[in-house]
Amino acid sequence: MSTTLLRDEFDNPLLREYLLDGAFDEMFASDGAIRPHYEDLLRVLSSLPREELKRRKQSADVSFLMQGITFTVYGREEGTERIFPYDLVPRLVTSEDWDRIERGLTQRITALNLFLHDVYHDGKILAQGVIPREIVYSCQHFRRQMRGLQVPRNVYVAVAGTDLLRLNSGEFVVLEDNLRVPSGVSYMLTNRRVMKRTLPHLFRSYGVRPIEHYTQVLLSTLRSIAPEGRPEPTIVLLTPGVYNSAYFEHTFLARQMGIELVEGRDLVIHDNIVYMRTTAGLKRVDVIYRRVDDDFIDPLAYRSNSILGAAGLFNAYRAGNVTLANAFGTGVADDKALYAYVPAIIRYYLNEDPILNNVETYLMTEKSQRQHALENLDKLVVKAVGESGGYGMLIGPHSCAADREEFRRRIEAHPRNYIAQPTLDFSRSPCLQEDGSIEPRHVDLRPYILYGDKVTIVPGGLTRVALRKGSLVVNSSQGGGSKDTWVLS
Repeated sequence: MSTTLLRDEFDNPLLREYLLDGAFDEMFASDGAIRPHYEDLLRVLSSLPREELKRRKQSADVSFLMQGITFTVYGREEGTERIFPYDLVPRLVTSEDWDRIERGLTQRITALNLFLHDVYHDGKILAQGVIPREIVYSCQHFRRQMRGLQVPRNVYVAVAGTDLLRLNSGEFVVLEDNLRVPSGVSYMLTNRRVMKRTLPHLFRSYGVRPIEHYTQVLLSTLRSIAPEGRPEPTIVLLTPGVYNSAYFEHTFLARQMGIELVEGRDLVIHDNIVYMRTTAGLKRVDVIYRRVDDDFIDPLAYRSNSILGAAGLFNAYRAGNVTLANAFGTGVADDKALYAYVPAIIRYYLNEDPILNNVETYLMTEKSQRQHALENLDKLVVKAVGESGGYGMLIGPHSCAADREEFRRRIEAHPRNYIAQPTLDFSRSPCLQEDGSIEPRHVDLRPYILYGDKVTIVPGGLTRVALRKGSLVVNSSQGGGSKDTWVLS
């Protein structure tokens, strides 16, 4: 293998439009030298004619179509159901980078579980002023009903999908924690299946670390948090139904784990015990992997008009007869305003400095920080603290004056509902274009963390791609796509 291949000397027709613009490039160093772990990938892609690359991309698209791998976009007149956009060029992550990511995410989820237990019991971190009480108690996801309630094994967050960005320095930082009902893991798994068929020889030659065992580890994690006295627990996946944007994922995971996929109407609660309806009669349920938000899961405890959950479910949970993953009330640790305090949370509970840093965050509840944000809306990203999927967000450099004025009014009216962050020029990765050429596009990374008897993170994650040139938004609901993530041995 050669030492460094300069892009200009390589004179590759695939790269004629590949421009380095200052952001960290996953394939090329700033001087145009190809990173060593990308050399073999580029050689293989260069050896294939453009028509062959396009044919393989079309083959991958057909595979997604035949498997029904879709997602839902709300509020679009042209229809809601879409084939999930997929990029053929994998993202490569070195073992050194992955080791730091793994240690950082293990540290983070451990501290956040300790925080949730503390907040809903003794509240020591609040009493000592490490986190302002008003940040916690004003959070729309704080559940007073969880105060004093014992959660099995103190596991509040059993499944997390943390969003990471790589900055110009090459450092990975945490953008969001996604602790409530994180989605996207089915796309990580199906991306890998498709990639194995599309570029099989390249995949084998790279010694990529496996991820296929994720669903079995998830099943083991769910078993480990079952109520006491239920050694062979019955586990179900609770879905909002076929019209949910992630319904494909719900069916995929239930099938892979060999458990029942249920809706709220399939569950019956009697004497604080949960049963599911089956053709053979009622069967007791011990663990619910829920993909329904708190507000909709029990009309007796939360929103009375919800038809997605099951009446009495929270009482069964409070009685200790059923476990939910994730627990009620985990959203308080997922609030974008509380995110700014996670480094302090790690130091408080673990007496360690964070391995993975946060993105600088301005709290609109702090007068000086709010004033700074309002004076620089054209340079910042403003986010609603309780939103996800790219909704409720202003990207200052790409906004118009009317949008900035609207967000100014919103912030001044409800400062607790918003935070602001710098517009980050995060890393770009090579992506195959429709004409068969390769150009860079911005990417993030969402690894999936499982927390039960131990912390398990399968080596990889969902790399999301801003498919539109120059775009910084990677969410599928906003025009983004994904690609396979190869963690190298």
